Parts: sequence; structure tokens; C-alpha cells
Amino acid sequence: MSLKSWSLRGSSGDVRTHRTFSWGERTYIMGVLNVTPDSFSDGGQFNTVETALRQAHQMVTDGADILDVGGQSTRPNAEEVMLQEELQRVVPIIEAIRRDSTFAQIPISVDTTRSQVAEAAITAGADMINDISGGISDPQILTTAATLGVPIILMHMRGTPKTMQMLTEYDDLIEEILQFLEQRIEAAIAAGVNRDRIMIDPGIGFAKKYDQSLEILRRLDEFQRLKCPILVGVSRKSFIGHILNQPDPKKRVWGTVAACVGAIAKGADVVRVHDVAEMRDACRVADAVWRAVVP
Repeated sequence: MSLKSWSLRGSSGDVRTHRTFSWGERTYIMGVLNVTPDSFSDGGQFNTVETALRQAHQMVTDGADILDVGGQSTRPNAEEVMLQEELQRVVPIIEAIRRDSTFAQIPISVDTTRSQVAEAAITAGADMINDISGGISDPQILTTAATLGVPIILMHMRGTPKTMQMLTEYDDLIEEILQFLEQRIEAAIAAGVNRDRIMIDPGIGFAKKYDQSLEILRRLDEFQRLKCPILVGVSRKSFIGHILNQPDPKKRVWGTVAACVGAIAKGADVVRVHDVAEMRDACRVADAVWRAVVP
């Protein structure tokens, strides 16, 4: 894939950060900041402004390139929260991060499927939208991204977090995911989003069984045909626990490292992770091997 760059602009056209992402040159790290009481591996740890800021500082110190703030758990069987609750979880924390000069160079992504939350988060200082439904849950989110001039990440999923693990039967896993993402890219472009502002995510673990998640990693390079940067989220997920016979998500760090390295070897541009320091080292070595990046 030819190199493309993202520069991040807010709704008023101001440059919110001075970071440039040159896809293909190296792997970027998205740090997960779940500000929820019920996420699968860190629920309740960072759901106050004070604890979220402390974790954001730690992730940036450890090497995060992007902070991904989410106020709705997407673990299997998670219940959907009310709109006002999600806003109350997300917006004050994004505002607090943006007020802190430490984060002047760090883009913020808002992990949401709701256009209202996306718009409020961008107004509060976020730079991009990460939608696990690919714009299916609330199609207006595509128009929101276009109107505000921000990038959007489109992920493949079936159903909702509550129902997705009952929707794991595919005739051709990779082709069906590719077709879904291609359709969502076309929908985003039709809504006014520039193709160069779209990232894709095959949705490992979302309406995917153990063996299907592995197949996506083995064949990740096939997603390059969509000509968008590729995000991969494998951090602490159940397929790693299955391999390691490890029920505790927090003890899947080194399994996550292996999965991230495998994804980088197959062309991942961004890895979305909880354990930033370990993944930073893994990405540096993987980039030196597969992208010939000189440390």
C-alpha cells in the first residue's frame, strides 16, 4: 500500500495535534482507556477523571501514539448504556486530557457507535472516531465524521456485543469481512468522508470464534486490497486465553505480544492494546524485522 498521512483537524479546522501518521513506515500504538465499570479486563479501574488521567499519563510515557477513550463496554454480552451515561463517562475525561499540556501531541480517539457521543467528544477535544459497528448502529456517525472533518475507524461486527457471539457462522470468513468493510467504506465516502481518512479493523473477537480470530491474523495481508490503514485489536482477548489456558485477561500480556507481532508481520498499521510498554518494545523489534525501521 502506498504511504499516506493523516493530519488531524477539529470541527473548526484548527490543527488539534501536530502528529502525522505515515502509514507503512512503522507500527503505531493505540492505548486503550476504558472509562467503564464493566469492561472485560479493566472495568472500574479508570472510570474517574483522576484515575483516567493517571492511566493516560502512564500510557503516553510508555509509548502510546493514540489514546482511545471508550464509555461503553464491548465485551461479549455487555448491556448497552443510556446515551446520557455514555456522555457523562467520556466527555469530562476527554476535556481533562485536552487541558493537560502533556498530551498536546497525542491524538485522542473516541470509541463509540453513537453520533451524539462522537460529536460531543470531538467538541471536547477528541481527534477521531472509532466505531465498532462500522457505522451500522447509527449511520449518522458517518455524516458526523464528514461534517467535523475527522478520521473514522470502521470495524467489522455482527449484531451487538450482547448478541455477537451467537452470530459466528460464515461461508467464507475473510471474503465476507472484506465485503462488509468495502460496503462500509463506500457508505462513509457517500456520506462525505474522504477515503484517506478511513481506517479499517477486521474485528477480531467480535462475532468471531477462536479459530476464526487466528485465520484473520494469518490472512491479514489480504485486507490491504481495501487500501486503508489497518487497525488490529487482539489485546488480552479470549482466543489468547484459549491458547494459553489462561482465564485471567491481565495475564495474557505475552500472548498479546505474540499476536501483535504476527499482525505486524502481515501488515497491521495500528495495534490497539492495554499494555503499552510491552507492546512498544515488541513493535520496535517487529518493525526492524519486517519494515526495516532503524531504531
